[in-house]
Amino acid sequence: MSENPPEVAPDPRQLQITYAKAYLLQAGPAGVSLYEHLSALLSRILSERPPNALETLEQMSTELHWSRLNKGLDSLRPLPEDPPTFTKAESQRALFTRGAGEADETEGDGEMTDSPLPNLYDLAHLLQQGGVNLGQDETVRIALAMKRLTDTRPLQYCRFWGKIFGTGGSYLVAEVQFREGEDEEAEEEAEDEEKTTAEEEEDEEEREEAEDLPPKSTYRPPPVVPREENGTGTNKYVYFVCTEAGAEWIRLPPVTPAQITAARKIRRLFTGNLDAPVITYPPFPGTEANLLRVQIARISAGTHVSPLGYYQFGEEEGEEEEEGATRDTYEENPEFEGIPVADLVENLSSWVHHVQHILPQGRCVWLNTAVKSEEEMEEEEGEEEEKEDEEEPEPEVGPPLLTPLSEDAEINNTPPWTAYLSSQHIPQYALAVLRSNLWPGAYTIASSKKFENIYFGWGTKYSPEGYSPPAPPPPQPEYPSGPEISEGVDPTVEEEQALKAAQEEAAAAAEEAEEEEEEEEEEDDD
Repeated sequence: MSENPPEVAPDPRQLQITYAKAYLLQAGPAGVSLYEHLSALLSRILSERPPNALETLEQMSTELHWSRLNKGLDSLRPLPEDPPTFTKAESQRALFTRGAGEADETEGDGEMTDSPLPNLYDLAHLLQQGGVNLGQDETVRIALAMKRLTDTRPLQYCRFWGKIFGTGGSYLVAEVQFREGEDEEAEEEAEDEEKTTAEEEEDEEEREEAEDLPPKSTYRPPPVVPREENGTGTNKYVYFVCTEAGAEWIRLPPVTPAQITAARKIRRLFTGNLDAPVITYPPFPGTEANLLRVQIARISAGTHVSPLGYYQFGEEEGEEEEEGATRDTYEENPEFEGIPVADLVENLSSWVHHVQHILPQGRCVWLNTAVKSEEEMEEEEGEEEEKEDEEEPEPEVGPPLLTPLSEDAEINNTPPWTAYLSSQHIPQYALAVLRSNLWPGAYTIASSKKFENIYFGWGTKYSPEGYSPPAPPPPQPEYPSGPEISEGVDPTVEEEQALKAAQEEAAAAAEEAEEEEEEEEEEDDD
């Protein structure tokens, strides 16, 4: 019987070496252990054999570490995406570089040529005094972006309208006017609309001429309210937007009355994607680009104001006022002497609206849709059915241009405007700030002779109550109801017996009356 050999105690020094090596073999965040780093470092020192190895040890270690971190990845691993800061810098790089075809705006004599480019630095300084700060960096980028807009398009007027925020991106908005006869895009849109209408009319004629048509419905949808022409009403100005300074400026489409009517019933935040669908109830006819254009028109009509007397109507418009026509044009008053800032803050009658009011119809100038064309009149004359005369709708009338702000309606006992001084500590040098409570984010900042309108907000209107979608309309009746076509209730046995007895009594009474008449006739003959 053999005995177990005695256990040999481990060598403490060997055990310490094993523990130390295990510690050094632990991999770090970069996937490399200290043991591997030291081995590579010693191999490099032995291979290069520098004369001052101790002094260059730290430098060589750093170079080895960075060479390992900057090593290119193989194709099996996905390449890292560029950070947002790098992408944004690349898009804004073109703002600070001059193209090959661009030249100085100065002529040979050193004078500046006429340009619609606004002085955005002066605007930013005025806004900063009023407490609405654009930021120095963003001001420079927006100014350069608007310079690119004015250099690439034949503009007569250009203004920085404001900024509309979104959940995924914001919109910088520029309000412009093209020189007369040089808006090629608008002419192309008008030609496309004419072609589409002509094609639709041809299709309708072909359908009417076809044989074996089903019965034609007598229902006529309500007439479509046409949009206002470019340069008038809600389409007076053209608007360009971009998601950030340096991105491409995109022209927004003109606004239609149907879009304005639908936008008043919905509430939706913007996403930063102009092609995003607008899924709401009631349905909105268009994409986010159309909704953005509608909200710009509504905000401009409600919040663009100016000091009383800064604008005036022309002398030629006196005759139009006598005829009852609405005024839609005005001009700057060269004799405007200014209004003290204290009066601008204390009295809302010192401010007026200088943008036309949008009527419930969705237009600035009401259009009577009951007036029928000659073709419709001929069709109605050919029909034999008699139609009741329809009552003509009452024309919609809104507040005229240059209406004082004191006539604006309140919202649940909340004033539509709030006016205050930009500084209470030095009031003699303060500016007048007018803030809209109806459209949060709309500001007007003015001195005695100068003012600016700006908007920085989410593009939604103030609602004193929580928003709830409108209820769906009541269902239409499938067929008319009345005693002639409605099914009657079957009578009971008692009702039938009573009716039969009444009929027998009536017949007996009629026979007796006839017999009495015959007897009277016989007596007369005798």
